[in-house]
Amino acid sequence: MTVTYLKQGISEEHRAKDDAKVRDVVETTLADIESRGDAAVRELSQKFDSYAPERFRLTQSEIEAAMQKVSARDMEDIKFAQAQIRRFAEAQRASMTDIEVETMPGVILGHKNIPVQSVGCYVPGGKFPMVASAHMSVLTASVAGVPRIIASAPPVDGAPHPAIVAAMQMGGAHEIYVLGGIQAVGAMALGTETIDPVHMLVGPGNAFVAEAKRQLYGKVGIDLFAGPTETMVIADETVDAELCATDLLGQAEHGYNSPACLITNSRKLAEETMAEIDRLLKILPTAETASVSWRDYGDVILCDSYEEMLDVANDMAYEHVQVMTDRDDWFLENMHSYGALFLGPRTNVANGDKVIGTNHTLPTRKAGRYTGGLWVGKFLKTHSYQKVITDEAAAKIGEYGSRLCMLEGFVGHAEQCNIRVRRYGGKNVAYGTAAE
Repeated sequence: MTVTYLKQGISEEHRAKDDAKVRDVVETTLADIESRGDAAVRELSQKFDSYAPERFRLTQSEIEAAMQKVSARDMEDIKFAQAQIRRFAEAQRASMTDIEVETMPGVILGHKNIPVQSVGCYVPGGKFPMVASAHMSVLTASVAGVPRIIASAPPVDGAPHPAIVAAMQMGGAHEIYVLGGIQAVGAMALGTETIDPVHMLVGPGNAFVAEAKRQLYGKVGIDLFAGPTETMVIADETVDAELCATDLLGQAEHGYNSPACLITNSRKLAEETMAEIDRLLKILPTAETASVSWRDYGDVILCDSYEEMLDVANDMAYEHVQVMTDRDDWFLENMHSYGALFLGPRTNVANGDKVIGTNHTLPTRKAGRYTGGLWVGKFLKTHSYQKVITDEAAAKIGEYGSRLCMLEGFVGHAEQCNIRVRRYGGKNVAYGTAAE
């Protein structure tokens, strides 16, 4: 078995140097926001977005005015997308139940799923204002029952983006801010004179937003550590080069550093796909971006077998994995490390990004090995509780607990158990000793 790279992107070492530069900028900026609050936020917004209003939070009348600018067709499309996302999120929420069980007579254990109490949802703007990200974060938090949802997106052409504002409002945001970049996530997490801090940050963003979330993790929760968008196509000769090339470039247009990878067991398909990509890059309106991603971060990997394709894909653990083979369900059964799967030639990542109903905030940079993407469960904390309701159970559990605590040398712990053995079991356990 051999793995052959017909095309390979730049090394991880090169990417690491870029990461280090971003890390230093973010650390300095967050410290400034924490120290100077609104003043630092306003300066940053002016510097990067040429936007420094008296206040960044939109009033209800401003929200309504922005929504009036959204065309009827766009509003219907937003409603359709949110209906699909809400339907799936509600089904996911219904699958998460509180439990209570009597594990032995008199001992009751349980857990409750409790919403995070406040969430800050970041929605990217810039070259591609990502309206869909508002659905994915705000609406999903709303289905989870989060009582305070604040949402922030950068201005576009010096003003709130109407469709993003509409999506935030319709998704259930309680506060909407026109702020972008590090200043947005920093203000939401750390708080300022005018913005109360949140307990959790969610949503995608550029390298600086992603690094800010990483550095803020601990002070607040986050959905996941995210890097540039990744897409992988796993294909055999059941599909053609045009389909593979279109799906690879469709995600490569996200940015100049968006990895796109084809894994196949067909040299013919691999070579034809590379040629088709060259053709499409001559006519794709976003080719300026996509061509750089493909040049620097594009991979074409030729494998001997389906098993080898599976092993390579699981090892790379890409964010989006599109499978178009004669055994798609076999890949569904055996793939274990990825962000989301898109199965069959009728399925595509763009539908998953925008409308089909699953969440598009997904793990990148191999994080799919240990976490899934954003979903309603990310906004819920599962907390356990215990009740001992009979004297007999208190005494019995206490005896075992006493001995196990003393085994570890925790005498004070043991006394917590011993006092129950004495009171509820009627046994005379000497202070600081293990129960018999």
